[in-house]
Amino acid sequence: MELIDGKKIAAEIKQEIAEEVKQILAKGGKQPHLAAILVGHDGGSETYVAYKIKDCEAVGFKSSLIRYEDDVTEKELLAKVEELNNDDDLDGFIVQLPLPKHISEEKIIEAIDPKKDVDGFHPINVGRMVIGMPSFVSATPYGIVELIKRYNIETSGKNCVVLGRSNIVGRPMSVLMSQKAINATVTVAHSRTENLKEVCANADILIVAMGFPEFIKADMVKEGAVVIDVGTTRVKSDQTKSGFKLKGDVKFDEVAPKCSYITPVPGGVGPMTRTSLLLNTLLSAKKEIYK
Repeated sequence: MELIDGKKIAAEIKQEIAEEVKQILAKGGKQPHLAAILVGHDGGSETYVAYKIKDCEAVGFKSSLIRYEDDVTEKELLAKVEELNNDDDLDGFIVQLPLPKHISEEKIIEAIDPKKDVDGFHPINVGRMVIGMPSFVSATPYGIVELIKRYNIETSGKNCVVLGRSNIVGRPMSVLMSQKAINATVTVAHSRTENLKEVCANADILIVAMGFPEFIKADMVKEGAVVIDVGTTRVKSDQTKSGFKLKGDVKFDEVAPKCSYITPVPGGVGPMTRTSLLLNTLLSAKKEIYK
């Protein structure tokens, strides 16, 4: 069993991005610029955005943080999105989700210029990805594909089961795994799938994005399978100072001995999600997606 070390791969990619930024600047090019809009004070969002700013500094990007209180109106937020769309210095920006209930996330995402949608959530980017055109791919699936490539995991003709069907992870993941560059045979399974245990146990590559801690047990995994665990749920624990522990969707200690490769939680997919946002921003700065 080999542990897929997302932290290590993310550090390598950041180093590569930093080198490329140095070369861009040395040739008199523009410093890549990423902005984030943060509404309210959700703990998880605060942490995530703080990491993004830190990541930008580490690779030599310029970063901007735009903050609003929970009571910001949808109209105000849409006006800011429009302003960022028209800011020529800005290569990409994200609106950190979730947003307060009175604001339509759909409306905000659709208002973002697809050319600056480095989160890869805009319907135009999703559509381009589905038909195999250059596009910004949402960060978690992009990060997973990068991990698979960098560990030289055999995918062609393999049976891949994607467990979960969210627009952010499950759906794009299933599309990417079936494309010609990867060539896996993909099954999308979810909480309503009949014989779920058998479906999972048939997978050469099992990608789990359900949001149910330790849902996948050893009897659901084939001997020698590759298991990618996207889940991160905070559960109460008396073994940590904080009183909480991060758990994945896979019962790691039980499943790991059966695997050829497995991602840990934390330290597997998470660091790659953050790094993928940097990769998308660099692609935007270099005008590689939309010429």
